[in-house]
Amino acid sequence: MVLDPETLTLSRIIWEYHQLHHTLQPADAILVLGSHDPRVAERGAELFLAGYAPWLLFSGGFGRLTEGTWTETEAEKFARIAQEMGVPTSQILLENQSTNTGENIAFSYRLLQEKHIPVRRLILVQKPYMERRTYATFLKQWPGEEIEIMVTSPQISFEDYPLDEAYRELVIHIMLGDLQRIQLYPEKGFQVYQEIPAKVWEAFEQLKRRGFTSHLLPST
Repeated sequence: MVLDPETLTLSRIIWEYHQLHHTLQPADAILVLGSHDPRVAERGAELFLAGYAPWLLFSGGFGRLTEGTWTETEAEKFARIAQEMGVPTSQILLENQSTNTGENIAFSYRLLQEKHIPVRRLILVQKPYMERRTYATFLKQWPGEEIEIMVTSPQISFEDYPLDEAYRELVIHIMLGDLQRIQLYPEKGFQVYQEIPAKVWEAFEQLKRRGFTSHLLPST
């Protein structure tokens, strides 16, 4: 299915909202959140190899898109990618039990504590359309003292990100699900509040009417 220009324009509005464009600075560790997209692992490894932090932590067991599909956890697969890119095994940390973003954060904090690695500044690496939700979740779910965080993702445009039209459709479904959660999760205590501009929510409603609903919560 080839998506029409209006659908692509509406999707780009939501894609751009999800991205934060943080300026990166050297940090104490890089936390790469697991997913089905190996380009996230590559972005984390690139930042480590560029000297942004002395530790590269991969967090992720099996999520909704990798359960039953991958034979190794997201963290293990991502770590292998980083090793193949030249990251020393001695500087890689693995957390392979988490199944969602909140657990990524809580379990990674616990691992850093167990390894006695103090963290005052942290770089988070996620998919491009999950930057904002990751940021909002971290600010609510990090168990320790407040620290400085920066969020980044593979440096790929909306046009170039999908590998094919089927994947592009999947990305739109997921983006709407994440946007809905940004709206609903603060009142559940899962995330901090993030303002959603009217233009972004109108794009959400229009795409929802076009059938991009597979990743929405069942209550809507």
